[in-house]
Amino acid sequence: MTGRGQVSAGDLLELVRTGRATTRGALQQVTGLSRATVGQRLDRLFRAGWLREGAGGPVDSPLGGRPSITLEFDDAHAVVLAADLDTRHARAAVLTLTGEILAEHGGTLVVEDGPEAVLGELGRWFAGLLEKAGHRAGEVCGIGLAVPGPVDRETGRVVQPPIMPGWDGYDIRGRLARSFTEHSGAPRVPVLVDNDANLMAYGEQRTGYPDCSAFVLVKVSTGIGAGVVVDGSLFRGVDGGAGDLGHIRVGAEALCRCGSYGCLAAVASGGAVARRLAEAGVRAASGSDVRELLAAGHPEAVGLAREAGRQVGDVLATVVTLLNPGVLMIAGDLAGTPFLTGVRELLYQRALPRSTAHLEIVTSRLGERAGLVGAGALVVEHLYAPERAEERLTALGV
Repeated sequence: MTGRGQVSAGDLLELVRTGRATTRGALQQVTGLSRATVGQRLDRLFRAGWLREGAGGPVDSPLGGRPSITLEFDDAHAVVLAADLDTRHARAAVLTLTGEILAEHGGTLVVEDGPEAVLGELGRWFAGLLEKAGHRAGEVCGIGLAVPGPVDRETGRVVQPPIMPGWDGYDIRGRLARSFTEHSGAPRVPVLVDNDANLMAYGEQRTGYPDCSAFVLVKVSTGIGAGVVVDGSLFRGVDGGAGDLGHIRVGAEALCRCGSYGCLAAVASGGAVARRLAEAGVRAASGSDVRELLAAGHPEAVGLAREAGRQVGDVLATVVTLLNPGVLMIAGDLAGTPFLTGVRELLYQRALPRSTAHLEIVTSRLGERAGLVGAGALVVEHLYAPERAEERLTALGV
């Protein structure tokens, strides 16, 4: 907001949604707009069904005079669809605009089967979930998708993903939008795509650590990736490649799925630990198998997970020194006590004491739902951002 005449209805919505101004008087005070102008712009938001009067009753107005009715973002006027793809498993959900999961489904979905098959199946899942949640397809305002690879934010396409063969440059947005329409009969809706670690970080930071100005989440599953949230916004780098920790070289001889030798993911991911267990005669083929062995207290799995944690902790010492985060969260198949212990051992040895003095090292709060919550939040923040909200209000004719 740079001037009175430029304060739009979308700007007022943003002030209400973020809690910065939740009465007509507070909106006048923050924006400098007249009472009549605030009323006119709020009327557009009420007619769109995006705002409602709060249930708490009148509150004192910052401008004096009669008490004011509080205003709230109406999260019941639409729903969001979200999905989180892993290499061999996926989760999908229907969420409210404030992130509450209304219905969800998890099942086998193999990314190596290719985008056509996987996205087609997701469209079918979404249609079934809407029926389960008791919502019509026409109530969906957007779809968010988390994928295990680097994503170009402008195009929504994955870029040279090491563990997603056949997906490089594919039009994910278009295919998923068509699939949802084919299975539900609804008009096409916007689709947003981002890296899974990014969206997990976004979901975890917004729900559990909203006041943390520098937040890092590291996902250790089939591969290793990180999501970084700075001042409430995702840091993606120039073309979506930020946080690709799994392909930092650590000097080992192991061959990585990206084709290079010595990557961190080749020696310390869930997949790498599973391979070492299999070589020792333990039945393990994936990070999820390792997770089950760790839950059962399998001694060899515990020892290898702790060793993997030390290798990751060595790399994270540099990350912590560079970013100085307040929270470092470990998530994914290996996120448990043995791995966390290994991370702490090396991280605190190698990082500067000043960088770790106020650092909190934790495990995921949202668990398998983190990517879904982050994907849903990404859609809502995009669709209700001031400029985009104005475009949508105009399209609605209000």
